[in-house]
This record gives sequence, structure tokens and C-alpha cells, in this order.
Amino acid sequence: MSLTVLSVAFPFAPVGRDAVGGSEQVLTHLDGALARAGHHNVVVACEGSTTAGTLVPVPRAKGVLDNRAKRRAQERHRKAIVEALDRWPIDLIHMHAFDFHAYLPPAGVPLLATVHLPPEWYPKGTLEPSRPDTWLHCVSWASHKACPPSPALLDPIENGVPIEELAAARHRRRNFAVFLGRICREKGVTIAIEAAKLIDVPLFVAGEVARYKAHQSYFAEEVLPALDSKRRFIGPIGFQRKRRLLSAARCLLVPSLAPETSSLVAREALACGTPVIAFPNGALAEAIEHGRTGFLVESIEEMADAIAAADSIDPEICRAVARERFSLETMVDRYFDLYHRLAGLKQKERLAATA
Repeated sequence: MSLTVLSVAFPFAPVGRDAVGGSEQVLTHLDGALARAGHHNVVVACEGSTTAGTLVPVPRAKGVLDNRAKRRAQERHRKAIVEALDRWPIDLIHMHAFDFHAYLPPAGVPLLATVHLPPEWYPKGTLEPSRPDTWLHCVSWASHKACPPSPALLDPIENGVPIEELAAARHRRRNFAVFLGRICREKGVTIAIEAAKLIDVPLFVAGEVARYKAHQSYFAEEVLPALDSKRRFIGPIGFQRKRRLLSAARCLLVPSLAPETSSLVAREALACGTPVIAFPNGALAEAIEHGRTGFLVESIEEMADAIAAADSIDPEICRAVARERFSLETMVDRYFDLYHRLAGLKQKERLAATA
């Protein structure tokens, strides 16, 4: 059965191959897979996005991303979704943004919302939807267990990464560590910097400083002063540069203070054969096999010791585990099965009503 899917991105971040956010990367992979399989994917996303399917571009917010900007962006998204539903025969809506509740369309088309952020970060009641034919799922069992019980909550679908494309990068290992992620307090950027300083290892800090006031202040007041000639900030990076950096690094540092729902970059690092050193928060405890594909640590001092021990991890074991557990193809197959099932339920209802 050929499907027409309406995929809805977070209003403030473009989707595409070089997307920096996890939800945007997942949407991009699904968009490409839908096109290759002969399905039609309509994508509501901000200007600057690149898609394999039909892009419905929404103006990208400028300036500081405050509550006023958020409300305006959500209203633009709401209108774009309604227009897409009027224009195309949509079989299923897939919402990827954590604020999906702010622009839920009227009942009529089945809707799947992916819980990409920690469940406790969503406003109360968001994960117990009253809209008919609305379903939720998480991207890890750790996140699933933190969700409120609901008949709308389906089993998790774990995030996958392009294993072979990442594993193909075989750069000479060098003596530097990498931090790659959003530059904000909950990602523990300064913890990674201090751990690298303790053992005197160079560190590249890669990531985007979003235009939220709290993120800008954190970067200016805490991250920048902690940097030095060996611990450098290199800003956001695209896929090719990320692959080169991860494949050459001694290790990836993930000192997240939040309950991670997946950590795509940890999976990408393993696919590159690079061990991951992380705090065991959320799904990171599920993804990293302590002493085999990296180390789970509890402090800056333990992180520094683990950096020293990173060369004891076999890169080929990291790659093998990534192939076995974090395949992009497995993720896509599971989404496609769910898409067909949810769209098929609605079609059966329509047929029964006309019988």
C-alpha cells in the first residue's frame, strides 16, 4: 500500500543531511526512506530545510527565541499543517517536535507523535492525548518507562544511524576527545572540558548555540571562559565533518545531566569505531556497554580516568555492536510497519462505515 505521510518538524530547526538536532536527523532519514520506497512524504519544516519529499516551508524565526517567537512559529506551523491536509490525501501524520500539542490538527487523520525529549519535559497532559486516533511512542525503553501510562503509548522504536556510511570513515586515530551536542547546561559541556583538562587531553567542542537566552548566557558566561588553547569550540558541523572528527577521535564524551532519550551521536561514534564515555543517564545506560564499547562514569574524575583508558576499547567491537543494535534499516522497517498499521486501521473504519 502506497502511503502519503505528513511529517512535521520542530519549528525552529531545519531538517536535512546536516541537521544538528536528533529529531531533525530522524525525520531526514525517514523522509529519504519514504521516497526510496515509492511513498509520498510531505514535510512541514522551517525555511532552509532540504527534503526528498515535498517541503512545505515555514518562515524561520529570527532573533531571540522567546515565548513570543515560539507562539508565532507555532501558529505558522498550525496553518501549514491545515493547508497540507487540505491539499494532499494524507494517510498518516507524524509529529517530531516536543511542542506538537500546540498545533495538533483536528481529528480525522491518524497521528503518531514521537517523544524525542525526556517525558518529564512535556507539559502535563501532553502525553495523554484526548484527540482520537492519536498515538505516542518513545525512542528508548528508558524513556518509555518514564512516560505516564496511556492506551495511546506504543512500544519504543530505537533511533538508528547510517552504520556503513559512518564505518567507512577510517582516519588515523589521534589523541583528542570530542564533545558533540547542543551547547546548553543540561548537556554538561563544561564537565567535558574540565575532564579533558584533568588529563591534559585536547578537546573539540562541536555544536550549535541556539538562540535561546539561557543557552546564549551559558555559553558566554561558563563555556567560553573554560576553553583554552587545547580545548576549543568549533561550532556546528555537518555530516561529513562529523564523520571525520568522530572516526579520528580518541573518544566521545557525553556528560549529559539530563535523562537522554537516545543520544544519536553516541551511536554514530560507535559506528565509527570510537568509544563513548558517558554519564549513565536515561538511554545512555542502555546504549553503552561498560568496558566493551566505552565507559559509564559518575564524576569528572572518573571521566578523566576513562579518557586515559579509551585505547583499551576495540574499535571493531564498537562497529560490530553498532551494526547489530543501531541499524538505520531496522529503525525504518519498524516505522514503516507502524505507518501501515495505523493508516490501515483508519481505512478499515472507513470501509466498515460504508458497508
